[in-house]
Amino acid sequence: MIFAAGKGTRLKPLTDVIPKALVPVDDVPLIQRVMQKIVDSGATRVVVNIHHHARQLENYLSLLQMKFPTVEILISDESGNLLDTGGGIKHARELFSDVPPTPVLIHNCDILSNVNLADFYASHQGDATLLVSQRETQRYLCFDDDMRLVGWTNIATGEVKGTKTDNLYAFSGIHIMSQQLMQRMDAYPDIFPIMDFYLHECATADIRGCLKTDLRLLDVGKTDTLEKATEFLCKK
Repeated sequence: MIFAAGKGTRLKPLTDVIPKALVPVDDVPLIQRVMQKIVDSGATRVVVNIHHHARQLENYLSLLQMKFPTVEILISDESGNLLDTGGGIKHARELFSDVPPTPVLIHNCDILSNVNLADFYASHQGDATLLVSQRETQRYLCFDDDMRLVGWTNIATGEVKGTKTDNLYAFSGIHIMSQQLMQRMDAYPDIFPIMDFYLHECATADIRGCLKTDLRLLDVGKTDTLEKATEFLCKK
């Protein structure tokens, strides 16, 4: 699943006229770059949620369907109400259905990285796997010595959810969730953030961090990082 429903407020004024997913990096829209990476990893079905300038994105996804004819591209329409990251997954669950159910790779549309998604997907065990790194940020996930998620902290404000440990890592916006874990979303409202779900469920579910020590990642979510994106793509 590609998260592409966000309003992209940090990318204004670009996103006043186009959805964030269609913002170009080196003349290629973000959604196409992420889609290419996911398709190259072996995916045969990709779900994309839409909200902001929904019809523009829907039309572009029709073009991508022709570019990637071996992949089924499905739309989870949130044009009536933006559901946040957790609610977006809950709303799209029926589009993931497989027999037997397979884990779902989830990727933000505004993330560029050097991650080998096929290798990351193959590493998945348990209920959820969160790709993390040691990059500097204000908000960190907390893990025990077995890399099981136990909490979250904002080091700037001192806020802690769950348990704070010495194993602090930054979340990448790329994760894998089992469809069995998704069933627990029935108890949640229509709108909720995915990280709150993970933090609430981690006491009884096997939610682990996968540490990538050589991660190169760029969040193309605001105009200053957008300017760095072409240079980022040129680096190996």
